Amino acid sequence: MQTDWRDFLGQLPQLRIAVVGDVMLDRYLFGDVTRISPEAPVPVHAVRQRDDRPGGAANVAANLCGAGCRVFLFGRLGNDAEGRDLERLLQRIGQDTRGLVTTETVPTTTKMRIIGARQQMVRIDFERAETIAAEVLRELLERLRACLSEGIDALVLSDYGKGVCSPELCHGVIALAETYGVPVLVDPKGTDWQKYAGAAVLTPNVKELSEVAGYAVANTDAAITAAGREVLAHVAVGALAVTRSERGITLLRADGGSAHAPATAREVFDVSGAGDTAVAMLATGLAARLPEQRMLHLANRAAGYVVGKVGTYAVTKRDLLEALGDEVPEERYLLTSAELTEQLAAWRAAGKRIVFTNGCFDILHRGHISYLQQAAALGDVLLVGLNSDASVRRLKGPERPLRTAEDRACMLAALRAVTAVVEFTEDTPAELLAQVRPDVLVKGGDYRVEELAGREYAGETVILPYVEGYSTTGLVETIRGKGETIG
Repeated sequence: MQTDWRDFLGQLPQLRIAVVGDVMLDRYLFGDVTRISPEAPVPVHAVRQRDDRPGGAANVAANLCGAGCRVFLFGRLGNDAEGRDLERLLQRIGQDTRGLVTTETVPTTTKMRIIGARQQMVRIDFERAETIAAEVLRELLERLRACLSEGIDALVLSDYGKGVCSPELCHGVIALAETYGVPVLVDPKGTDWQKYAGAAVLTPNVKELSEVAGYAVANTDAAITAAGREVLAHVAVGALAVTRSERGITLLRADGGSAHAPATAREVFDVSGAGDTAVAMLATGLAARLPEQRMLHLANRAAGYVVGKVGTYAVTKRDLLEALGDEVPEERYLLTSAELTEQLAAWRAAGKRIVFTNGCFDILHRGHISYLQQAAALGDVLLVGLNSDASVRRLKGPERPLRTAEDRACMLAALRAVTAVVEFTEDTPAELLAQVRPDVLVKGGDYRVEELAGREYAGETVILPYVEGYSTTGLVETIRGKGETIG
């Protein structure tokens, strides 16, 4: 497939996408099961960690934020602890929450998943799927109108059947979008698809298509096409993009056209949120006016990446690069300042805990690997600040570095522990830290925290010990000594 994915990914920060629908809080309780309860024949789950993540329409928005888009989320929250937790979580990832309306009558939908050994054991839902109240409906539409008037490239209706996406709201949203020339993509629920009339694309899975068709649709090309055409004859939408799990995505247009993209084979740990990721990526394609085949391919690759993660997961631009694999031209290994700014925003939008460390890394050795692995374990992403060639010369002498910054960055970027590498030209990373402001600053060796330049810009500082017996200077001296002996 002829692609220019880097150009497309570079456009994402310019895209403005609105998401309207059922926002939820996804709560995960991670732990271990080692015994059976003496009270009843049930496993005892010893909780080690609680993790809250955006769910439903909020997860669609989180995926768009993680990819770098500007996102505007509209939905209903309960006036409760879960609603406040979700709103704080969304704000922490850089999400604009002005489109969220708080109500006293309906609690925040919360899905609690119990996870043991990377597998879901049970899910507990706290919800009351009440149709959206008239005053909340009016408030949401007014806020959406103001947003659309400022310019939006695409709009997603994320219907989870929790009451927000009533026929009145869907009709109102689609009418507003039509007024401002904004294409609407709908992730549908239930069997009343007439409420989505006027949308550009609906994205049902096979089960949802079966429910509307009135019979079990086989997951074959012929059966999907026949059922999809039948639905399109009765529902006034531009196209159906049917997500078919291991068989990819099939697009059927109302004008008779079609396209298909096969799925990417992946080890599946958890399908939670994979549909939201696919919808989000289809929305970016719709907003950027990507060709259909490429739009479907992007959604497939992103969803295939997410099912390899545990729990609801919002992709980042780096994840998309990895998911697209060898279709992306060879990557430079050092982030530019602009790329760093963009990447930091994407990480924060996805709720990532950012760890920063720095060094020369002239010759990678076991001590470095151990240190970087320990640093990476302190958060979600590890950003390495790399001394420039000139900086290394000032610190280590005129014969160093032995390799250029680009070569050193290439070696670091190849490590699983390292997420990204950025160069700094000063003797210390203080100026870089002022830009990054990481959650965790890590340094190795015998430093004291108060000696670290730029530590005031980090949330916390951690000193890790080096592995004894390993140092770049020692290795260089050993190599030179052996060279003299051989000579």
